[in-house]
Amino acid sequence: MPIPEFVSRLRAHVGTELLWLPGVSAVVVDDVGRVLLGRRSDNGRWAVISGILEPGEEPGVAAVREVLEETGVVARIEALASVGTDSDVVVYPNGDRAQYLDVTFLCRAVRGEAHVADDESTEVAWFHPDALPEPLVASSRMRIDRALALHADPGRGPWFARD
Repeated sequence: MPIPEFVSRLRAHVGTELLWLPGVSAVVVDDVGRVLLGRRSDNGRWAVISGILEPGEEPGVAAVREVLEETGVVARIEALASVGTDSDVVVYPNGDRAQYLDVTFLCRAVRGEAHVADDESTEVAWFHPDALPEPLVASSRMRIDRALALHADPGRGPWFARD
């Protein structure tokens, strides 16, 4: 998986020390209510489409960019679904450690055929929410549940922190 250039520059100074990074996730739904997932190439688990924001990049722009880069699907943001911290520290195969503040968006697929569009995924597919694949990243299940709850009840508003 490609490491953003700004993270590589930081890693040159801090090595594998824990980095606090801003991330985005996109729960993309299609017209029949299926959710778009990718099987991550780093751990083999299915997950919502996500990524790291570039310095100065708007979270919504980053989410739409990540969906297109990873799946070939053009998405439109419908709502902010949640903002929160992943409590787990991620340890990558090279020893790098990171923890993320994640901004999750509920998105609608606008056009494009879902396919593996970069090296971050080995598979990309649509799944009915009642038939999500395993192994599924635990945080993805939470993000999907929150985004779909918001989709069902738009007046609910986004989740913040641990509510």
